[in-house]
Amino acid sequence: MTGELILGGIVLLGSCVQWLTGMGFALVAVPALVLLLGPAQGVVLANCAAGAICVVGLAGGWRRVRPRAMVPLCLAAALTVPAGSWVARRLPPAELLVLLGALVTVAVVVVMRGARLPALRGTRGAVAAGAAGGFMNSAAGVGGPPVSLYALNAGWTVREFVPNALFYGVVVNAFSVASNGVPHLGSARWGVVVTGMVVGASIGRVLAERVPEQRARMLVLLLALTGGLTTLGKGLWGLG
Repeated sequence: MTGELILGGIVLLGSCVQWLTGMGFALVAVPALVLLLGPAQGVVLANCAAGAICVVGLAGGWRRVRPRAMVPLCLAAALTVPAGSWVARRLPPAELLVLLGALVTVAVVVVMRGARLPALRGTRGAVAAGAAGGFMNSAAGVGGPPVSLYALNAGWTVREFVPNALFYGVVVNAFSVASNGVPHLGSARWGVVVTGMVVGASIGRVLAERVPEQRARMLVLLLALTGGLTTLGKGLWGLG
């Protein structure tokens, strides 16, 4: 029972911050899900949940998607998702925890610094960001940071970024689920996951009207950084 409550809380928090800021489910939830369910199950559950949230979120904003930018992003991701799955399947648990923790930690630090990289502009930048995001999503469940950096370097506003990020999330998580499969959870745990997503979305929508966006995003990144470092530390402890 305690495990179900913790699982529900993790999904609720991830869903809440996703609706609050337009990003962050995977960054916040993946480290905790990995520690609770193990690397393989934690990542595939994050893929399923994040994909479902993106589908719902995109329903009202799909007309603002930029196909010219999304096509190279999504095609590149499709090519690298199998590589991420291959790596994740072959690493021992402790080494996979190190990889997951390191990817989350580095991704958060880079996004927090708001790196300006000429290589992440134009079609070439879209391909690079999509390829990195596809690999990271299937291997570690966190494919959003490269796309965030691409949008930053392309000069997108938040209004432009959110629907395109949701569209990318739908596509990359669909490919990741096809490559990794679905998590092996019982009906009770699936019920907890769905309930957490619904409740989290409701809370996130309410908070979005009251919490400044910049402050909310920084909180999400700090939570993600803490989770990434914790996962990295557990993996390093297991290697020792």
